[in-house]
Amino acid sequence: MQLSKREFIKTGLMSCGLVLVGCKLKMLDGFANVNKKVFNNFKGETMPFELPKLPYEKNALAPHISENTMNFHYGKHHQAYVTNLNNLIAGSDLEGKTLEEVIKISAAEKKAGIFNNAAQVWNHTFYWHSMKPNGGGKPTGKVLEKIQADFGSYENFVTEFKNAGATQFGSGWAWLVLDAGKLKIVKTGNAETPLTTSAKPLMTMDVWEHAYYLDYQNARPTYIDTFLNHLVNWDFVAKNLG
Repeated sequence: MQLSKREFIKTGLMSCGLVLVGCKLKMLDGFANVNKKVFNNFKGETMPFELPKLPYEKNALAPHISENTMNFHYGKHHQAYVTNLNNLIAGSDLEGKTLEEVIKISAAEKKAGIFNNAAQVWNHTFYWHSMKPNGGGKPTGKVLEKIQADFGSYENFVTEFKNAGATQFGSGWAWLVLDAGKLKIVKTGNAETPLTTSAKPLMTMDVWEHAYYLDYQNARPTYIDTFLNHLVNWDFVAKNLG
């Protein structure tokens, strides 16, 4: 059957549209799969480790955390830990280990240089996922119920978490963890992480100055308020809580 010129063009455009729709769906499906795999570096990958992709665009947390901060914090600081770690364990008995294994072994063997960089790779990746655009505020569902059961109220949790972040002297982290079935707030200095303890981390807030100084200067309490009110990813907490 012969097609007229007009019919031929119309058929061709429809075919192209179907192809483009199919490609778009495939891309979206692929993007979802990438997000699901973002923690592979925690679970099974070995060196050379790579800088994990962010779960959002670098400007997505603005105005609370600016793209400028993300360019330095993620693009330079986090990347430097990845690069340093690969260089430190190349050719060693840790070369075939996963990131979590490197952290735990280097902590036990007091290999400070390796531990600091490995833990900071893990801590920062966990931190990025502890935030999301339009996050923060009071959680709902099982997370809120667990917080109320273990802290007495959400307001008590907020007070304790703010205190942990504000009183961590120098650099470090404030964490919400599950320990022996109970929610607890802990703070760690420098690169220290709950991974070396019996506690299970649920979310974290970075209180190293490079996490907030470009946006908040020395006003760490304001950054902490902003983290809780506008950034914390309660969906991530719920997933980790199980």
